[in-house]
Amino acid sequence: FFMSLLMSCIMSFVISIFNVGLVEGIIQIWLKAWGFGFLVAFPTIIIVSPVVRKLVNIVVDQSD
Repeated sequence: FFMSLLMSCIMSFVISIFNVGLVEGIIQIWLKAWGFGFLVAFPTIIIVSPVVRKLVNIVVDQSD
């Protein structure tokens, strides 16, 4: 939950600034993008995290 919350916050802010710049109303634009980003990020983390854990275990096991 917290990972998806923070990552969607940071990424939506950076992408909003990149796309429209520091314009008037950027906070509203960013909050709208953040809401949408979080709706995508949270279920994605739930689905992807088991795969990432397995990949990390494989990489860690191979390094020994």
